[in-house]
Amino acid sequence: MSSNSVAGLPLSSIPIFQTVASYREWRRRAYDEKKSVGFVATMGALHDGHASLVRRSLAENDLTVVSIFVNPAQFAPHEDLATYPRTLPHDLDVLSSLSHSVPGSSITRSPSALFLPTVNEMYPSGITQDKLAQKGTFVEVKGYGHQMEGSRRPDFFRGVATVVTKLFNAIEPSRTYFGQKDIQQALLLRRMVRDLLLSHPTLENLFIVPTKRSVVLSNLLSRAHVFYVCRDAKSSLALSSRNAYLTPSERELAAPTLYAALQAAKTCWESGSSKAEVIANAYNLVERKAQELSSLETRIDMRLDYLEMNDPETFEVVPGEETRSAWELEGHNRPVILSGAMWVGRTRLIDNVVLGDVARLGIIA
Repeated sequence: MSSNSVAGLPLSSIPIFQTVASYREWRRRAYDEKKSVGFVATMGALHDGHASLVRRSLAENDLTVVSIFVNPAQFAPHEDLATYPRTLPHDLDVLSSLSHSVPGSSITRSPSALFLPTVNEMYPSGITQDKLAQKGTFVEVKGYGHQMEGSRRPDFFRGVATVVTKLFNAIEPSRTYFGQKDIQQALLLRRMVRDLLLSHPTLENLFIVPTKRSVVLSNLLSRAHVFYVCRDAKSSLALSSRNAYLTPSERELAAPTLYAALQAAKTCWESGSSKAEVIANAYNLVERKAQELSSLETRIDMRLDYLEMNDPETFEVVPGEETRSAWELEGHNRPVILSGAMWVGRTRLIDNVVLGDVARLGIIA
């Protein structure tokens, strides 16, 4: 049903579905008409990174569905569930502004539906942030949720796997799109789709979209359509809904440091340094910048949470003595994930760089 007929929701040209039952009626018609459905899952507070995923879906599917759901199961009791940005009027404006002209035709696609479920709709058995008190069915990808981000947020990926499974079951997407910024999440979901033998989407139709600054518009004379607007054009800061927490000075002076550290580490790795040297170099860069910021008249607190290099297949830490040439000589046919998290004031930022051929991870423009 559209927002025009739902009390309390902003007016929108995009049909809004708040229940699985109402959405499935719409989805059944898409099946009957043999139309493909692209899907972008979000928690709202949409930015240009989300928009790039939606544009990709518009270019590759007859219909595109976006979901907005702030998932309680992926927030620990001490995290920011209550204060996470909720900006539905803004989000509807963003979605309404997006469109794609199909090359060689008069067809223009725009977002087809918004799935906006309530917490009760998504968790019929109820949900609490206290894992020990939770009841009902949850999904866990064993052995892959405790490394990298999981080492800092132990139950995060259990919550993500659970809600995305529910969303896939509800939406039944032909194709779905996730951003490289959350690289561990995207790779874990690809494994989950494979392990659970899902048909909507299949493994081959879960796409990881690169995090880049450049923008290449659709080529109207061919099927080429690449959209990258996932970094701030000036600072290269990875776009995130939580960037809204940053003060102007934090955003300008401190936030770009994480990406700068990742780039310095990448240069070190490519020049032949050991993994231990690579990480030490990046830590030193952040420490120097933190000291500089702490001496300002308006002090800015910044600290690295972690910065690490991991095997994308197992998520295990790359040994400290490993070098790029040794990694390749050992027969590894996959790149290395270089990722990190950093606190700037009260805001936690994450980012990553893939060292090697990103296509081997399913990251395809």
